[in-house]
Amino acid sequence: MTQIAQTLVKDTERLENRLAEIPPEPGVYLMRDGGDRIIYIGKSRKLRSRVRSYFRDGYNKSDRIATMVKQVAEIEFIVTDTEAEALALEANLIKQHQPYFNVLLKDDKKYPYVCITWSEQYPRIFITRKRQLGKEKDKFYGPYTDAGLLREILRISKRIFALRQRPQPLFKDRPCLNYDLGRCPGVCQKLITPEEYRKTVQKVAMVFQGRTQELIEILTQQMEKAAEALNFEAAARIRDQISGLKSLTAQQKVSLPDDTVSRDAIALAADEQLAYIQLFQIRAGQLVGRLAFVADAHAEPGAILQRVLEEHYQTADAVEIPIEILVQHELPQGEILADVLTGRKGRKVTILAPQRQTKAELIEMVERNAQYELQRMQKLGDRNQQAMEDLAAIVDLPDLPHRIEGYDISHIQGSNAVASQVVFIDGLPAKQHYRHYKIKNPNVTAGHSDDFASLAEVIQRRFRKYIEDPQLQRGGNPDWPDLVMIDGGKGQLSSVVAILQDMNLLEDLRVVSLAKRREEIFVPGESQPLETNAEQPGVQLLRRLRDEAHRFAVSFHRQQRSDKLKRSRLDEIPGLGHYRQKQLLGHFRSVDYIRQATPAQLAEVPNIGPRLAQEIYDYFHPA
Repeated sequence: MTQIAQTLVKDTERLENRLAEIPPEPGVYLMRDGGDRIIYIGKSRKLRSRVRSYFRDGYNKSDRIATMVKQVAEIEFIVTDTEAEALALEANLIKQHQPYFNVLLKDDKKYPYVCITWSEQYPRIFITRKRQLGKEKDKFYGPYTDAGLLREILRISKRIFALRQRPQPLFKDRPCLNYDLGRCPGVCQKLITPEEYRKTVQKVAMVFQGRTQELIEILTQQMEKAAEALNFEAAARIRDQISGLKSLTAQQKVSLPDDTVSRDAIALAADEQLAYIQLFQIRAGQLVGRLAFVADAHAEPGAILQRVLEEHYQTADAVEIPIEILVQHELPQGEILADVLTGRKGRKVTILAPQRQTKAELIEMVERNAQYELQRMQKLGDRNQQAMEDLAAIVDLPDLPHRIEGYDISHIQGSNAVASQVVFIDGLPAKQHYRHYKIKNPNVTAGHSDDFASLAEVIQRRFRKYIEDPQLQRGGNPDWPDLVMIDGGKGQLSSVVAILQDMNLLEDLRVVSLAKRREEIFVPGESQPLETNAEQPGVQLLRRLRDEAHRFAVSFHRQQRSDKLKRSRLDEIPGLGHYRQKQLLGHFRSVDYIRQATPAQLAEVPNIGPRLAQEIYDYFHPA
């Protein structure tokens, strides 16, 4: 990997030369760090002035952007003819490279999405709180504000339409009871073609696209055709589907008089740090979806709304784009966004900030909902702020602990030993940063546990990149914790302190341990615990962190133990390594089915030849 000598903020002469080379034209800029990784991508009407503003002392930057600027070692740019081209190019580049700092909308996993895995032959539909963009064909809808209503919609959809009910087949050679009840078309045994099944999933997708009324009209036509052809059984099935869909629309709480226009209405409420955005989706005069977003509040309200809309519509299908978008504030580049959306939809899309009558009242209602969310989160934030202030005072931190990491070990007498790393950001779980570790220490085996050595191993693996790359920034790096908490007492803490001393990291890292019995906090160099009350806010925050680390470690340990039980007998077969075991289990789903298979059936599995298939069969069927 190419290494660049110095960041631009430390080399002012090279910075000025680089800024002077950037033209005052529309385009996209890419910022790279010292490891030549793209860490930020942006667009601008005038590239030179926009990029220069990042390095201006008086420029009001958020903590995220200020941290990013300190790491920039090179700036690249791509000139475009128009701002609309820059907007489209920026979206494509962000999707391709996914830069670390290129996140306006915060993924705090508070709001759920619906995912449809179009990348699979038989797509799955499920609810998730993590929007992963690893497979381009998969589609995400949301995030939705009402998780309970979302689960109910998905439940009713699975009742209305015959969909796969299980992520994995229950039986190897026959469908389960859901097929007999008509709830599943027999996906596990491929009793329905992928083409026919995808048509069913497309109908369900219309519900999450806000096109329920359109779907009802399509089904009504199909029902009438089936009745005319005297296919009364099919007509009755479609009639039941229509009835179920109408029960969904009956749950909507808002109805508007204009039922001919599809529109979205977006508004925000903000404090000094965060902006809470609500987007109402109105189709055929009814509220069919209420989406929520959280963003940094360091930009103008119109710029925040514009960026949210750009990211929201970036992956939307043309049919999901409404012909009218109502906004609380004028967008700085509203005409450009409208032109881009018009081109994608194939008909004119209007963006306007209403000032009077029904549309203005709609925006006021959306803003009021955003304000309620802001107030709710402020109350929660006040509690977390109090807990962080108390914790900082307890362990003598110079600043509030923005990022706290907790570690725990889980095993049964040394078997399947694993560790967990959980992260709290501003007092709240940040599950996107959670990590699992399998303990690799050869001395930790079944019947011989060593929590001290296991914790030392995990801490060494977590922070070794700061030793391997001395230029890697510690303070100000979002990945660097303000406080590390170890689940245990003085012994566990001593083992972690020893390894951090060997790595020369102890001076830069604050470490404590929390003992379970009396909720006592131990710090390095002190034989006695700190004088604390188990019920004070700072201690309660550490307890929540400790309990979450314990839960996460135990769940991973149980998973590993279950996998080992599945594979224990396969491990005894010579020549059958981990990869081939995985191939076998992926094909047969269980060791019992592998035992029942014939040599010919075993040989059908990729990488299992006839000779190995016979050895596997002979192992389960000794003479």
